[in-house]
Amino acid sequence: MSSITDSMNQIEAAWIAEAEQRLASDEAIQRAILDSLIRFYNLMITVVECGTPGMIEPILDEWVRSSSRIELDKHSSNVTPILNQIFSITVETARKNLENGDALALIETLLPVFTHSYLYVAQRETQIQIEDMSAELEEARESLEQLDKSKSDFISIAAHELKTPLTLIEGYTAMVREQISKEKESQKESQIEILLQGIDHGTRRLHEIVDDMIDVSMIDNNLLKINFQPVWINRLLELVRQEFSQTIETRMLRFEIIPFAGSNELTFGDGERLYQVLCNVVSNSIKYTPDKGQITIGGRILPGFIEITVADTGIGIDPDDQTRIFEKFGRVGSVSLHSSGKTKFKGGGPGLGLPIAKGIIEAHGGAIWVESEGFDEERCPGATFHVLLPIRKEAPEDKLASLFRMVDKTQKEQSV
Repeated sequence: MSSITDSMNQIEAAWIAEAEQRLASDEAIQRAILDSLIRFYNLMITVVECGTPGMIEPILDEWVRSSSRIELDKHSSNVTPILNQIFSITVETARKNLENGDALALIETLLPVFTHSYLYVAQRETQIQIEDMSAELEEARESLEQLDKSKSDFISIAAHELKTPLTLIEGYTAMVREQISKEKESQKESQIEILLQGIDHGTRRLHEIVDDMIDVSMIDNNLLKINFQPVWINRLLELVRQEFSQTIETRMLRFEIIPFAGSNELTFGDGERLYQVLCNVVSNSIKYTPDKGQITIGGRILPGFIEITVADTGIGIDPDDQTRIFEKFGRVGSVSLHSSGKTKFKGGGPGLGLPIAKGIIEAHGGAIWVESEGFDEERCPGATFHVLLPIRKEAPEDKLASLFRMVDKTQKEQSV
């Protein structure tokens, strides 16, 4: 094989130059493959000298693995086209730089090497495709398990959350009927009024839960409509303070709103929805902050955004749960261990407040996240929620309305 080796040494420089020129233009080939052309050529020489085609497999394996990491069609070969080009380059280079007899002898000697390479590449790519498909199936299986768990969680949470207000309604209704049957209405008017207030409270709670479920459904189906109107963040925060004033007093919490740049400036957003976001975030902080704790609302202005922060001195959130709490029904801990009160310490809830807040903020073009050192009921490291809201000096134009205006304008121009 010395003559074949000599022939390969003779055309090596021309082969590498031609290979780099033709393969470098292919964007699907990584730089690592181009840099390994010399290794491939030297391995071909070694295979010719030793007569062992399997010696070329390591470089082929590198190419197969490299091509599998880039975004190409997983159902077609990515390395075989490269081998086709390399074989074509080898034939053309041999014909141009060697005598006909030497060129033919070289091609005949290398043909088994390329045949082995084709078979090996096909085998490895098929194996990797099977591994990828298996991984996708495993991922799909895990997703289905998670969906099934979410369904089970939903049933458990819904049963727990709906049971309390329903029990209130049933209990107070029975007591009202008993009072009316035993006492004259004029003599027990104040007592009946208290009972009716209990019924009203339970009914409102049911409405809140149902409204949250509707909001989540609208967010999931991209049907949440944002009505952009002029809003001032500081005014929304004052409304939030008023909303939770009784809870703050009852729980002996320290509630502070620190004025910050941008909070008193006009921006455009859906005032009702943004108020809903702030209430949901503050409510979450209240629920997981022990009595006599502190809630602090602040913020800052960033290029193009207003950042609102809600910090608490509560039990904190484990890093593994800091994404999960923004998922539907993604509450932390056992449902049975939560109290039924909405704003009591570790109070209950269907686990929809933060996911709804996330959906509303993202519909505005913003973002929401939480930072916390971790979960600790004794040390209470607290948590800080960040709400990033785009600053808008005018309401975004309705794309559909804009299209209708353009069509109307075109029709008028054509009629003229």
